[in-house]
Order: sequence, then C-alpha cells, then structure tokens
Amino acid sequence: PHEMGSQNRAAKVKAAKKHKPNVIIVDIKDHIVGRAAAVIAKQLLLGKRVTVVRTDEANIAGTEIRNKIKYLQFLRKKKTTNPKKGPFHRRSPSDVFCRVVRGMLPDYTKRGHSAL
Repeated sequence: PHEMGSQNRAAKVKAAKKHKPNVIIVDIKDHIVGRAAAVIAKQLLLGKRVTVVRTDEANIAGTEIRNKIKYLQFLRKKKTTNPKKGPFHRRSPSDVFCRVVRGMLPDYTKRGHSAL
C-alpha cells in the first residue's frame, strides 16, 4: 500500500506540467529591432502569442544617416504602372516592426503562416 501512494504522487507531479503562458508581453524599449524580432519570431513559431509594446522606442542598428538612406530607398520602391497597387510602406513603428518579424518567418509554409 505504501508503494501505491508514491506512484500516485509521482503521477500527479507528472500530470501537473509547469505553467507556460501562451501570451507573452515584450517591452522592446532600448533594444535592437532585429535581435528582438528574431527572438519574437522564434516564439511565434513555437505557438506562443506575443504582444510587443513600446516599439517606437526601439533602436535600429547602424548610424542614423545610414538608416534614413535605406528607408528612403525603401520608400522609393513602387509599381511603375499603378503605384496604388503596392508595395505599401507602413510608417508607424509597430507596423515596421511587424514587417521585420514577418520577414523572419517562413510565411509560405503552413507552420509559418499559422505563426502570423
């Protein structure tokens, strides 16, 4: 009878898994955008739900002039026949960050598309 009790306790401990929250809130103030996006993309692929706050205060690696030139080149890209058909350039910090994360996900596969 004593062995039965220890087996039941072991089964209960095994059944009670560690609490792993499905929703993660991340504050990326003063973090590098690319590195934070890589970590968040991995969590999304693992099936977590991620909410990112304070994206406007995140840092982009490189000098300010270099980043401005790169962004202006990105804004120049458009469809020559009809620019209203895209590509669309989101300007809010949260949308820019979403685009960075989306670029790190294999959204052409079922797994990557479900992570979005």
